[in-house]
Amino acid sequence: MIDVLLGLQWGDEGKGKIVDYLAARYDIIARFQGGPNAGHTLYVDGQKVVLRTIPSGVFQSHCLNLIGNGVVIDPVALKAELTTLVNIRPDVLSRLFVSQKAHLILPTHRALDAASEAAKGVDKIGSTLKGIGPAYMDKTGRNGLRVGDIQSKDFNKKYEQLKQKHIAMLRQYDFEVNWQEWEQEFLEAIEYMRGLQIVNAEYWLDEHIRNGKKILAEGAQGSMLDIDYGTYPFVTSSNTIASGVCNGLGVAPSRIGEVYGISKAYCTRVGSGPFPTELDDETGEALRKAGNEFGAVTGRSRRCGWIDLIALRYTVMLSGVTKIILTKADVLDGFKELKAGVAYKIDGVETKEFPFDICTANLEPVYKTFSGWDKPISECNAYDELPPSFKEYCDFVEESLGTKIAFISNGTGRDQLLVTPS
Repeated sequence: MIDVLLGLQWGDEGKGKIVDYLAARYDIIARFQGGPNAGHTLYVDGQKVVLRTIPSGVFQSHCLNLIGNGVVIDPVALKAELTTLVNIRPDVLSRLFVSQKAHLILPTHRALDAASEAAKGVDKIGSTLKGIGPAYMDKTGRNGLRVGDIQSKDFNKKYEQLKQKHIAMLRQYDFEVNWQEWEQEFLEAIEYMRGLQIVNAEYWLDEHIRNGKKILAEGAQGSMLDIDYGTYPFVTSSNTIASGVCNGLGVAPSRIGEVYGISKAYCTRVGSGPFPTELDDETGEALRKAGNEFGAVTGRSRRCGWIDLIALRYTVMLSGVTKIILTKADVLDGFKELKAGVAYKIDGVETKEFPFDICTANLEPVYKTFSGWDKPISECNAYDELPPSFKEYCDFVEESLGTKIAFISNGTGRDQLLVTPS
């Protein structure tokens, strides 16, 4: 069976730490979607490491790690990331496998991303400008280059054809991007990738499943950024919910087991787009400072607000989440009271359903207020030690979502993860 781990909000839920913790239970960790805009932060021997493309089980010596076909890969970013990881753990490459069907991000994809975003003006969607959207567009447009193509004698010809297409597209924009200065580094990274273990991943996974291996599929970004079900058009270019595992790894739905959904005890979002429970005030700033809410990859400050149980219930439903993992609970330690969004009021009518177009909805969140707690959660070493008022907060979240909270992260340390009573 394949268990799934994914974020339930707008990303940055703390997936890296949780995968690192859970990896001890699994034989294989597989990334099934996204690109190098996702930053999963781990702490290894006291050193902070941000993984952008590599699965988060890479530091577990018993784990094999797969970059699935649903991922888009920037060869330059991948090479740089692996160079850093090899310096920390020299055996990393022996445990890394790459799907031959994963698509490549070209220098001209990055140029198109920058030009397209600049052309939107005030309507920018908040792209990280890493070429991910244009790469997925070429994938669905049946023009893309895949990892398996680098093993072909016709690779240079295919690369030139796609590059010329992009150059023609760039002429429509009044925006100059010097992508040529990236090309040599790209071609060197392609040569580096030829030395990696490139596999026919769907058969590779099938064999391991038949041999009884335990597999964890790791998502990037958050469920509210899903291309079909997120806050469109302020979304990413792939399916970030559990159904994306089947397409992103080439596995059947019947092979999906547990679905772990990660949510912060509050809510954040990076970049543009709707955010119903956002706090554009002193409380929001206090959450940002307490939670150190700055992007692991982009460095951008995150918008902060109270937990949104309407959106969470929606993403739990979409993915069939079986276990909730609540992260950064300790960030709420300093608040005398906190709130949870329990409904939306749209044009004066209260609803608990997520609307079709939240970008244009005349929406006001409805809140339930909770008392804060005196005892710092970060000092608790077991669930029984948690303050009663925090347990009440967790009980309400569970009741609202209809799903059990299995773990509570109460600090940045690898050991700061409390198991709740079954």
